[in-house]
Amino acid sequence: MARIAGVDLPRHKRGVISLTYIYGIGHSSAREILEKAGVDEATKAEAWTDENIKAIARIIADEYKTEGQLRSEVQMNIKRLMDIGCYRGLRHRKGLPLRGQRTRTNARTRKGKRKTVAGKKKVTK
Repeated sequence: MARIAGVDLPRHKRGVISLTYIYGIGHSSAREILEKAGVDEATKAEAWTDENIKAIARIIADEYKTEGQLRSEVQMNIKRLMDIGCYRGLRHRKGLPLRGQRTRTNARTRKGKRKTVAGKKKVTK
């Protein structure tokens, strides 16, 4: 099993797909990395040699921010937005969508489970 950047890559998947399991590496980055390392995209991760794994790991370490380093940078960026009190920071603080999405309906992923508010009671005579 190949372990790169602290992540165990799935062995039975193509190299391009298995590299995307690393946080911060998407499909196009994975293709670029494999091209630089001289590894065929269609080759499954279990067929990589030790030299291939070392070359891929070196390219990722030198040229890309991944895993913990990237996660902490993203969190610092969000904290900075919240500290300066800009619109996006306020939306982060309130747990609402940031990019102009509708919130009257939908937005359940950001807002969480529905909190039911009782309706007005009808006055009886």
